[in-house]
Amino acid sequence: MRTRPIARVIPSIPASDGAGVKLRRSLGAQPGLRLDPFLMLDEFYSDDPDDYLAGFPAHPHRGFETITVMLDGHMLHEDHLGNRGDLRPGDVQWMTAARGIIHSEMPQQREGRMRGFQLWLNLPAALKMQPAAYQDIAADEIPHWQADDGRQVRVIAGEFATEMQTVSGAVQRPHTEPQLWDLQLPADSELNTSLPAALQGFVYLYEGSVAIDGQVASLQAANILGAGDLLQLRAGADGARALLVAGRPLKEPVVQYGPFVMNSREQIEQALADYRDGRLAG
Repeated sequence: MRTRPIARVIPSIPASDGAGVKLRRSLGAQPGLRLDPFLMLDEFYSDDPDDYLAGFPAHPHRGFETITVMLDGHMLHEDHLGNRGDLRPGDVQWMTAARGIIHSEMPQQREGRMRGFQLWLNLPAALKMQPAAYQDIAADEIPHWQADDGRQVRVIAGEFATEMQTVSGAVQRPHTEPQLWDLQLPADSELNTSLPAALQGFVYLYEGSVAIDGQVASLQAANILGAGDLLQLRAGADGARALLVAGRPLKEPVVQYGPFVMNSREQIEQALADYRDGRLAG
């Protein structure tokens, strides 16, 4: 087996979205900063209500999936399909916008910490105009692996495997085979796991320090993994918390205009017309 190194780094940069929510964006900060099949990764983290209270009022999406991982705080999702989801610490929301969804994401707290991630996962051309779908996954419903020394992996999507055990995640997507793991490693601990060579991926370190194949990873950045089929992580003296994100590339054209991600300019123009005329959400 070949251990994956860090091939390059996409640092996160300060950004603002919705009605003025402050966040940090790595993938997606510029049109070329993507990693097929992933389009964008935002990290939101603040103890200041002024940074998040405005939230994300009603807005449309088409052509991809959004995955929201809550670490701290309380966010309410509502959409035109009648779905209502209360996201609390540890919960995950997996929304398939597909042909169209209009939703809002609004904080349900006036003070305290709001912390989490939103990942955008592209859909293949054949599925972009399928009906929209929505799934809430409570924290206690997410499969996990835990070792006696305190190492923990929450397997949100895909499959996590060690020599002794395989854990299947809460979500499976055969078309892009997404792997989404929330990792927690105690000080100076090591984690080795397989990661299929056909998948592109990265490690986003959000707390502590970790080395990937002996290379020190950058904090609050997408550490893009090179070729190989084995992931080797070693936490530093202060431990580490990180997301592992990987998936099978679609190798299809990507044309994005704000909340719409399609395969051609004509399809984007159709999405804009459908939204304007009230047809986007069906």
